[in-house]
Amino acid sequence: MSVININQKNFHEEVLESHKPVLLDFWASWCGPCRMVSPIVDEIAVERPDIKVGKINVDEQPELAAQFRIMSIPTLVVMKDGKVVNQAVGARPKSQILALL
Repeated sequence: MSVININQKNFHEEVLESHKPVLLDFWASWCGPCRMVSPIVDEIAVERPDIKVGKINVDEQPELAAQFRIMSIPTLVVMKDGKVVNQAVGARPKSQILALL
């Protein structure tokens, strides 16, 4: 499955109503560590059809960033049944990102 760009309009349907766990990547284009994590998140989206993977650009979606109290990026958030079950701040290797799931 490919990565979904999450925004204010599709957040409820894609994340809160998802029957699969959702990995959210909060990022920005100017963020170096975000650019390191991005290809790993893309790989996970392809390799793990059992989860949904979404990216939220904090510059374009400040309301969602505020809702999740994002203070640093990249921040990875795992949601199940509409609730945050895990999260990590900063660039992580693939093994640590998978361990969040």
